[in-house]
Amino acid sequence: MVGGPRQAGKTTLLRQLHAQRGGTFATLDDPTVLQTVRADPSGFAGYGSAPRIFDEVQRGGDDLLLAVKRLMDLDDAPGQFVLSGSTRFLTVPTLSESLAGRAVFVDLWPLSAAERTRSEVDAPALLFDRERLLHSSPASQWGRGDYFKLICEGGYPEAVRIRSEPLRADWFDSYVSTVVLRGVAEFADVRHANLVPQLLRLVAARSGSNLVLSGLARSLELNHATVRDYLGYLDIVYLTAKLPTWSTNLTSKLIKTPKAYVTDSGLTASLLGADLEAVSAPGHPLAGPLVETFVFAELTRQLTVSALRAGLHFYRHRDGREIDFVLERRDGAVVAIEVKASATVRSDSFKHLHWLRDRLGDRFRAGYVLYLGEELRPFGPDMAAVPLSALWGGAPLP
Repeated sequence: MVGGPRQAGKTTLLRQLHAQRGGTFATLDDPTVLQTVRADPSGFAGYGSAPRIFDEVQRGGDDLLLAVKRLMDLDDAPGQFVLSGSTRFLTVPTLSESLAGRAVFVDLWPLSAAERTRSEVDAPALLFDRERLLHSSPASQWGRGDYFKLICEGGYPEAVRIRSEPLRADWFDSYVSTVVLRGVAEFADVRHANLVPQLLRLVAARSGSNLVLSGLARSLELNHATVRDYLGYLDIVYLTAKLPTWSTNLTSKLIKTPKAYVTDSGLTASLLGADLEAVSAPGHPLAGPLVETFVFAELTRQLTVSALRAGLHFYRHRDGREIDFVLERRDGAVVAIEVKASATVRSDSFKHLHWLRDRLGDRFRAGYVLYLGEELRPFGPDMAAVPLSALWGGAPLP
């Protein structure tokens, strides 16, 4: 089961798979196919040869998924079906059948910077090997303007192809409208559909922050329950994602509310009306949130294909200590990351990382400050300032 936002490349991937493996391909975005599915879901599910590759399968609803489940129960050989959808199947309120336990779920996100630069660096794994990182990453050739061009373009293939900023902004506006009016409407009766894009803008403006429902509700003049539902819908269609709090036995005084991010930095920049030339200037108020959103998106994308199995979290204590990202391996080893939208790093940039290291002991493998400078600089035996481009090996855009 391949899930991910619309226009991320799922259909292209499935067509390539069909060309290589054969079988049967159908997309439920085709009105004729969708009509066939609704008329005879069992007949459609069993038609043709395996692998049966069905795109946008959530549009077929429970009847199609139950038909697929019945066929899988009759023959449990792997690889009979490859399904894709633009919703998170396990959380869609109108789907009671999720195929949980019968399918492997893979998220396909918009392009990562590693993909755009054709880099083969496994950044999550490399971050746990500080010495190899220090010796394998040359000085960065990326300048501030290069970074923000990458950030403002984001990873949606169609948006990346558009060279004009105004046209790209128009594309993002149309994209949001389409996903809200079509994608969300497939599983929810949204009475205030015109307010959902506004809610998404509010999330973008608070990207990397704990969302306070009362403030959002006041801004939109909606009740808390409706705002909570609408936030859930944005998660279901992959436009937003929650970053959970990292917790251990260090203290009970953690802020446990997850942080929220828009899942693509280009979409975030467009929602906020960020002008590339302006936001590239040092000190711009949107620079920090955009860089942090970009790092969240990059780590999320790379973790889906990394050899490393690790969870992505953040740490925030009620006394004000905060660490932007915490990677925890399954064996309990931890890497902590701070993000700075500047070209310089000072020793006090590591103070929260030092605090965490002193309490974790051997579990703490390394602490990094990702920044927009050129040099990879050690700050002690287990700390380093690392150019942001190290996440893709410093490779330039083609």
